[in-house]
Amino acid sequence: MGSTSRPLPTALGRAQVAPRETLRFWPEGSGAWAWGLRAMSHVQYDIRVQAMTSPRTCRQAPWVLGLISRTGILLPAPRAPLSQSTQTFPAMQPVSVWQWSLWGLLLCLLCSSCLGSPSPSTAPEKRAESQGLRFRLAGFPRKPFEGRVEIERAGEWGTICDDDFTLQAAHVLCRELGFTEATGWTHSAKYGPGTGRIWLDNLSCSGTEKSVTECASRGWGNSDCTHDEDAGVICKDQRLPGFSDFNVIEVEHNLQVEEVRLRAAVGRGRRPLPVTEGLVEVRLPDGWSQVCDKGWSAHNSHVVCGMLGFPSEKRVNTAFYRLLAQRQQHSFGLHGVACVGTEAHLSLCSLEFYRANDTARCPGGAPAVVSCVPGPLYAASSGQKKQQQPKPQGEARVRLKGGSHPGEGRVEVLKAGTWGTVCDRKWDLLAASVVCRELGFGSAREALSGARMGQGMGAIHLSEVRCSGQEPSLWKCPHKNITAEDCSHSQDAGVRCNLPYTGVDTKIRLSGGRSRHEGRVEVQIGGPGPLRWGLICGDDWGTLEAMVACRQLGLGYANHGLQETWYWDSGNVTEVVMSGVRCTGTELSLDQCAHHSTHIACKRTGTHFTAGVICSETASDLLLHSALVQETAYIEDRPLHMLYCAAEENCLARSARSANWPYGHRRLLRFSSQIHNLGRADFRPKAGRHSWVWHECHGHYHSMDIFTHYDILTPNGTKVAEGHKASFCLEDTECQEDVSKRYECANFGEQGITVGCWDLYRHDIDCQWIDITDVKPGNYILQVVINPNFEVAESDFTNNAMKCNCKYDGHRIWVHNCHIGDALSEEANRKFERYPGQTSNQII
Repeated sequence: MGSTSRPLPTALGRAQVAPRETLRFWPEGSGAWAWGLRAMSHVQYDIRVQAMTSPRTCRQAPWVLGLISRTGILLPAPRAPLSQSTQTFPAMQPVSVWQWSLWGLLLCLLCSSCLGSPSPSTAPEKRAESQGLRFRLAGFPRKPFEGRVEIERAGEWGTICDDDFTLQAAHVLCRELGFTEATGWTHSAKYGPGTGRIWLDNLSCSGTEKSVTECASRGWGNSDCTHDEDAGVICKDQRLPGFSDFNVIEVEHNLQVEEVRLRAAVGRGRRPLPVTEGLVEVRLPDGWSQVCDKGWSAHNSHVVCGMLGFPSEKRVNTAFYRLLAQRQQHSFGLHGVACVGTEAHLSLCSLEFYRANDTARCPGGAPAVVSCVPGPLYAASSGQKKQQQPKPQGEARVRLKGGSHPGEGRVEVLKAGTWGTVCDRKWDLLAASVVCRELGFGSAREALSGARMGQGMGAIHLSEVRCSGQEPSLWKCPHKNITAEDCSHSQDAGVRCNLPYTGVDTKIRLSGGRSRHEGRVEVQIGGPGPLRWGLICGDDWGTLEAMVACRQLGLGYANHGLQETWYWDSGNVTEVVMSGVRCTGTELSLDQCAHHSTHIACKRTGTHFTAGVICSETASDLLLHSALVQETAYIEDRPLHMLYCAAEENCLARSARSANWPYGHRRLLRFSSQIHNLGRADFRPKAGRHSWVWHECHGHYHSMDIFTHYDILTPNGTKVAEGHKASFCLEDTECQEDVSKRYECANFGEQGITVGCWDLYRHDIDCQWIDITDVKPGNYILQVVINPNFEVAESDFTNNAMKCNCKYDGHRIWVHNCHIGDALSEEANRKFERYPGQTSNQII
C-alpha cells in the first residue's frame, strides 16, 4: 500500500485518515463499541463500529464485512465499551470462510436485526453523553420529586452550584432524573448543604439539551462556590414514558418525614376545610402513621401547625382523645419527637422511628393530637371566629407584594410612614417564618433572595436580619439599617409561606386548552341533587376575574381573561351555572367574588361565549417613577393651530371642541413619565401587531387605545380635568446594566417593556399632558394611573397609581409630594388627602 494514507468509503459515517497511515472511522452518532483491526499489510486501520439499532447501519453491515473480507482481517470479541477504553489488538490471522460467516452473524446480531427495521424499544436508551454519570435527589425536608441535585462522576458524588442556575437547567436535570419537566428550582442549599466535590458551576442550559453535558459551564470540578450555594430542583411529579431506573434518583435509605397532616377524629367529611384539629399523621415510605404522644410538647404542636399553614397552636382536650383512642386501632411510626419550636419542618426536630420488628409501640401512650389557630384569612372558612392577631408596636408593619398566591411575595416593611423592602443578606428560613406567622400564615416554606418576587421601588429599610424564630414581628429581630450603597433592589428578599389546605382547587378546572395552563373555566356547584360541573358566562369576564381563577387553580398569574372560547372544545359540559362574576382580584376563589346567585343572566348564550383563562407562572409589574413627574412638571400655553392631531386623538378637554380654531390656545400641564417594569415577565400589548390601529395624523400605530390616565382631582376626589395616553410606542428606552433592550418601535418593530427596563414618554411629545384650561386656581391632586383598564395582566395592580399634591394659582403650578399609591401608610395617606394647601410658594 505504500507509505501514503488511503481513504476508505464513508457509507457508514465520517472517515478520517491519520498522518501515520492510521485510518480512524466513526459511524454517525456516538459509538457504542471500539474494535481494533490490524491488516496484514503495512497500513493500520483503527475502525470504530457502532452497535446501533438503526436500520441504516444494519443495511450497511455487508459493506463492513466486505471490507473485512478484502483485507483479510479477523474480528476478536469486543473487550470494553467505547466510553471506557479504545484498544488496538495484536496482529490477526487471515479469516477462513467459516470464520467469515460467524463474524458476519455476530455483526448482524449487534445491529439487532439483519433484515428490515428493528422493533423500537419502549425504554429510553441511556444517552452516550451521560454515560458514566449518575444522578440523584438528596437532602431534606423534601418530597420524592424534589431535592438537592447530586451527580456521580468518576465514582464520586458531588453537587451543582446555584450561580447562574435557571429553570432551563432544572428542566434538563429533571429529565436526567426521569421526570417530564421542572416546575421550579432552589438556591442557597434549601435542602441542606451537600458534601464532596462541587462538580458544576455557572451551569447554562437552553432547556432543550438531551444531557447536562451539552450545557455550558466552567468545566467539571471547576468551582469557586461552597456547599451553602448548592442548587436543587423541583420536578413535575410525572415520569417520562418507559423510563427505566438505570439512571434515576437514588433514594436515601434513612427514613424521613415526607409530609404531615391532621386527621379529624370526629365529624370527618362534614367539617369545613381547613382541618384545624385532629390526630397528627406523618407519611413515611410505607404509608401514613400516627405519632406517639409521649413527651409531646407545645413546641412540637407549634412546628406541626406551622407546616400546615397556621400561625399558632392552642391547648387541646387530650382526655377526650385518649378516651377515643381506646376504641380504635393505631399504627405508630414515630416517637420521641422533641422540637425547639423554631423548626420549619418536623424532619428538623429530634425524633425516632419505630423499627419494623418493634412489637410494643407507644406503650401507655396515645396518638398525638394538635389544635391550630387559623390566621385571619382562613378563620371564616374554618368556622372559627377571627382571633385578634397581635399588632406590632408603633407604625411598623409587614406585607407581601408581587406573589400570585396568598402567603408569597416580596417582603416590605413600614418605617416612618413609608413602605420599603428588605435586603436579602443573611436572609434565611427563620426570618422568613417570622414574617409568615406575623401575617397569619404558617412557617416559611422558602426564603427567597435575589428579587425572586420582583424588584421593589423606593427605600430599602432593613438588611442582615437575624431572627431566632421566636419573635412576634420581624421588627423584633436584630437587623441593620442600611444606606443606598449597601444594597440594591436586585437583592430584595421574599418568602413563600405554608398555607392551610382549603380544597378550593378541587372546585375548578380547565378544559379544551392546549396545555394545563389554559382552557375554558369549569366550576363545581352543589345545590339540590349531586354536585355537577358547569361553565361561566363570558359577559364582563376580564383580567381581574381571570387572576382569581388562576390563583384558585394554583397556576400562578392570569395572562388573559377570555370572553369567547369557541376555539376550545367544551366536551360534555354545556350548562352555564354562573354569571355576573365581578372580582377585585384579591379573592382566594371565584365563590368569594360577586356573582348572580340562582338566576343566570347571560347576554350571549351558548358554550362559545363562556369564560376562559390563560395562566402563567410569571407576570409583569409596572411602576411610575414618581420623582421624575415632580421634577419635570410645568405649564405651557399651546396655540390651537398646533393641536389638530392632539384633538383628533381626544387629548384635549371637551371645551376645546367649541374653541375658535385655529385661533387661541390651550393651557397644558406637561410632565414626563418614566414607566419601569419590575416584574418577572415582559409587559406586552394585549393585541398583536395585526390589530394595531394606524393614526395618520401622528404617523404611528397604537398598540393599546388607553395606556395611561392623567387626572386632576379635588381633595375630596372630584375630577376636574383629565387626559389619557395611548401606547403608540412601548419600547425599552433604557435598561439596567445587566439587561439588554428587546423592544424598539422603529420599522414597525415589536412593542413592549423588558423586565429591568423602562419606557420614557418625554414631556415635549403630544398628549403627554393634562388640559387644565378650564381649571380654576386652587389646591389639587395630580393622579396618574398606568394600565387603568387592566387590559394587560400584572402581578400587582395596587402600585399602578401615582399621586401628587399640587397648587395652581392661575399662572404657575407647584407639584410636590409625589408617590406611588401604595407607598405610604394609611395614616400618611390620610394626611395626604387632608393636605391644607399652600398659602404661598412655600410648602406647609
